[in-house]
Amino acid sequence: MHAQPTPGYPARPIRMLVPFAPGGTTDILARVVANQMGQAWSQTVIVDNRPGANGIIASETTAKSNADGYTLLYVAIGHAINSLIYRKLPYDTERDFTPISLGATFAQLVLVHPGVAATSVKELLALARSSSKGLNYASGGVGSSQHLAGALFAWSGKVDIGHVPYKGGAPGLTDLMARNVDMMIIQPNSPEQVSGGRVRALAVTSPKRNAAWPDLPTVAEAGLPGYESQAWYGLVGPRNLPREVLKALHEQAAAALGAKDMRQRIAAQGGEVIASSPTEFATFIRREIDRYAKVVRETGIVAE
Repeated sequence: MHAQPTPGYPARPIRMLVPFAPGGTTDILARVVANQMGQAWSQTVIVDNRPGANGIIASETTAKSNADGYTLLYVAIGHAINSLIYRKLPYDTERDFTPISLGATFAQLVLVHPGVAATSVKELLALARSSSKGLNYASGGVGSSQHLAGALFAWSGKVDIGHVPYKGGAPGLTDLMARNVDMMIIQPNSPEQVSGGRVRALAVTSPKRNAAWPDLPTVAEAGLPGYESQAWYGLVGPRNLPREVLKALHEQAAAALGAKDMRQRIAAQGGEVIASSPTEFATFIRREIDRYAKVVRETGIVAE
């Protein structure tokens, strides 16, 4: 049963900005939420892809829009990380947005090429310490979830692992399969993507074992106590959204991903639906900023 919209809202089409190109997880989840809202309210919800500057372009547009519920933004982990790696942003990550709902979190996998002489996290760390030529890891670019997960891994393990950024996660994974890089921490599109023998999965980055890869230990279990790094996605709007508008948006965002078929689809990819309250999402964002702040500061990560 669809929740009833706030009286008078929405009275015109809603625009949901996505800070990345079509086809990625952020875009897919945003379209699910937009479709739910459109059906519930018999109103058009336009998904507007605005890639560029690691999400800053879409974020700035949202931050400077009217706080009336007609401009929204579907974000990923970069929403929190950008405040750490850019010297100056045209908005304040926590002050200038209203968190609406965390949508889903996804476990990432620690992957190595089968030619890398490591079958566990402990062996990988030992290899990184002893290798004369050094190891390197791929990412989808500076500030991406793969970059921060890899940097946190190396920093937590007190090892030096070189960073090789790509323009997106897919090219990095392709180069890992070709042995042009040694390892990568990434959210696979499906279990089949890592089951063909072209990469070796060592562990999951989530705080608990994941049903999509039940035989894999967590990184924390496997040798790095306290390690956690997940990809995540959620909905925000400009700051000071009216309370009733915020309530209506949260209900529809939660309903969209909470449907049984969506939960199953997301779980099959190693994800978990988390329809947090706005306050819980704000706390989550603050915790993510805190999680990566020290590693960014001590390793000198700066956006190019």
